[in-house]
Amino acid sequence: MIKVGIIGATAYTSLELIKILLNHPEVKITYLGIRKTDRPRISDIFPSLKTRLDLPCETIDQEEIPKDIDVAFITLPPTISMQYVPLFTQRGIKVIDFSADYRFRDTNLYEQWYKKQHTDSSGIETAVYGLPELYKEEIKKTNLIGNPGCYTTATILALAPLLAKGLIYSEDIIVDAKSGVSGRGREPKEGTHYCECNENIEAYSVGGHRHSPEIEHILSLKTDQKVSIQFVPHLIPMNRGILCTIYVKPKYRTTETSDSDVHKLYKDFYNGEPFIRIKEANETPKTKDVIYTNFCDIAAKVTENRIIILSAIDNLIKGASGQAVQNMNVMCRFDEKTGLL
Repeated sequence: MIKVGIIGATAYTSLELIKILLNHPEVKITYLGIRKTDRPRISDIFPSLKTRLDLPCETIDQEEIPKDIDVAFITLPPTISMQYVPLFTQRGIKVIDFSADYRFRDTNLYEQWYKKQHTDSSGIETAVYGLPELYKEEIKKTNLIGNPGCYTTATILALAPLLAKGLIYSEDIIVDAKSGVSGRGREPKEGTHYCECNENIEAYSVGGHRHSPEIEHILSLKTDQKVSIQFVPHLIPMNRGILCTIYVKPKYRTTETSDSDVHKLYKDFYNGEPFIRIKEANETPKTKDVIYTNFCDIAAKVTENRIIILSAIDNLIKGASGQAVQNMNVMCRFDEKTGLL
């Protein structure tokens, strides 16, 4: 049995994380940290947890980091998280960080997009990108994981097989991504008010979304080639779920291949990965099939001069909290599926 703490316990992702961990046979939640000065019970913040977890929240204090935990899930915002992560790692506590603070290997790239100097260079050097389907062996050996976000997970998993095999042009990729409103976080914003987002679909951060450089950075590192994408996210009027439609240009004539060839490539690439489901011919991923699960559903279709890849995940589960638990399972040498199936 391992003891875990959640630092930043009021986020949507924290609620999902708590619900998953309460069903995990190898875990006990012993600490919940918040940045507020009062000490509400977590069940007062999230009434759905009443009688399931009534643990009081503690004010996060950099001088008094909790010692009675083995793993810390840190769900604080980017640029804030790196102020706390070293306090845990220096005491031998395993850390899974939900922010972008430990996802980049290049601090200059991070600082360019997040407009903040990174203060934990040693953490950047040792952190592993927490996508188990691509970095499982590295995750087993680390004590610090940069847990990927929702858009990056859905996009990287969809593109990795074709890029790894060198079958598509790596600088001619278009990603059309759509997310439910929970992807914008729990903090109140005008754009996520009911009257603003209901009965409405809109693109946002066109040409400037922070996930674009992360996707390019990780795929470039993993496939040893320069990857460039045009990424356009959209907010759609539903609670949760992400669907990505990705257009890539093959290096070969599409008349020389078929849907079944590409399907086999994906099946072989993700062989044995418990949370990747490759859709069969004429099937397409749907958000309704993946919400409340840790699955990523992927399909690919060969057209006259493009390959179209579709991927669907739950942004709060495989795009955040479920993936974090999957990472914890790999780090702690539990069965990867524990608590998630």
